[in-house]
Amino acid sequence: MLTGALIFLVDTAFGLFTVALLLRFYLQCTRSSYRNPLSDFLGALTNFAVLPARRIIPGLWGYDLATLTLAWLAQLLEALIVLQIKGYQLGDAAGTTLALLALLSVVTLIKLVIYIVMVAVIIQAVLSWVNSYSPLAPLLNSMTRPFLRLFQKRIPPIGNVDLSPLFVIISCQLLLMVPVAWLEMTLSRML
Repeated sequence: MLTGALIFLVDTAFGLFTVALLLRFYLQCTRSSYRNPLSDFLGALTNFAVLPARRIIPGLWGYDLATLTLAWLAQLLEALIVLQIKGYQLGDAAGTTLALLALLSVVTLIKLVIYIVMVAVIIQAVLSWVNSYSPLAPLLNSMTRPFLRLFQKRIPPIGNVDLSPLFVIISCQLLLMVPVAWLEMTLSRML
């Protein structure tokens, strides 16, 4: 019982920190405005780790790789701590286990990014029905525009209803169900 509680606390703490780092990176990738409450919050929450990491990890093509690397390291550290709590001993296969955990951490990051896209699309769709002039609307629009535009070009609105959010969510679910779940299951079995 205590083991389950410890694993829950580790998953929650590292998971929330990883999501904050991924959101920070995602907002930068979508060129969202830096002057919004979410960006301010994410900056305040993650600057303690990101600013020193930027001195070591350079950016590439205008992207902050330090933030992405820290998200990956947070997931790797979480996986190592959970294995230690469960009593797993690295032993002779430490190199193989670390390599598998590193790959599993990448898969987890991909899964979290897909969930971030899904949540942003859902919130934007609900806000467009309830309050389309919300202060969050421009931020959500910049976050979801690249994905919605793919479907908006091919599928016209039906009865003045844009169905592109539905297709983005279905696509995200399919990505989670087939390639991501298969990779996660394969890597987990190899541990």
